[in-house]
Amino acid sequence: MGKLYVVPTPIGNLKDITLRALDVLRDVDYVACEDTRRTRILLNHYEIKGKRLIPYYEPKERSQIPKIINILREHDVALVTDAGTPAISDPGFRLIRACIEEGIEVEVLPGPSAMITALVGSGLPTDRFLFAGFPPKKGTGGFFEELKSCDDTTIVIYESPKRLLKTLNLIRETFGEVSVCVARELTKVHEEFVRGSVSEVIEEFGRRKNIKGEVVILFSGKKLSTSY
Repeated sequence: MGKLYVVPTPIGNLKDITLRALDVLRDVDYVACEDTRRTRILLNHYEIKGKRLIPYYEPKERSQIPKIINILREHDVALVTDAGTPAISDPGFRLIRACIEEGIEVEVLPGPSAMITALVGSGLPTDRFLFAGFPPKKGTGGFFEELKSCDDTTIVIYESPKRLLKTLNLIRETFGEVSVCVARELTKVHEEFVRGSVSEVIEEFGRRKNIKGEVVILFSGKKLSTSY
C-alpha cells in the first residue's frame, strides 16, 4: 500500500520550499497536480525528472479520485497545487478524505500558505482568526452578513484583483470603518501590504488603474492599541 504525501509548494518565490518537500518529490513516481504545466516548472527548476503527472483540479476532482486511489494501492503519490498548501481553497480535501476512508496513510508536510503569510504580516491580531476562503461571486452581501458575529476576530479571505474594490466596499458597508490589510503578490518581487482603515485602503486602490496579482484581504473590527 502506498502513501499520499500532501506537499505545499511555493506561493511565489521558488526558493520557498522545504528540503523535505523536495525529497518527497524526488522519491515518488506519481504527482497529482492542479496544473501539470505549473508543476513541471517547479520540478524542472529543481532538476526533478521522470515523474508521472496526474491532473487533479476542479471540476474533474471527483472523477480523478478513483484513479489516484488505485495508484495508491501500489505506489506513493505526492499531492500538490499550483501554489501553497493543498486543500486550502485548492483541490485536495476530497482526495484526502477518500484516502482516510480507504485506509491509505496520509502524510502532510508543513510549508507555504498565503493565508498564514498574510496574517502574520498584516499587523492585525493573530490570536483569533477566521479563514473564509473566496467570497461567492453571487450573494456576497449575505456571505459577509454571516461573518458579522466575528467582530472580535481577524477575518481572512482570498479575492480576485478584479473584485478587490467591490469587496472592500462591501466590507465597509457591512462592518463599518474596520482596520484592513490587503496583501498582494506575496513572496514575489512586487510584494506589498497596504494597511489602514477600510476607507484609506479603498482610496489607495481606487487611484490605481490596474490591480494585478493574487490578493489576500484581512480585516478586524477589534480596536487596536497603538502602544507596544
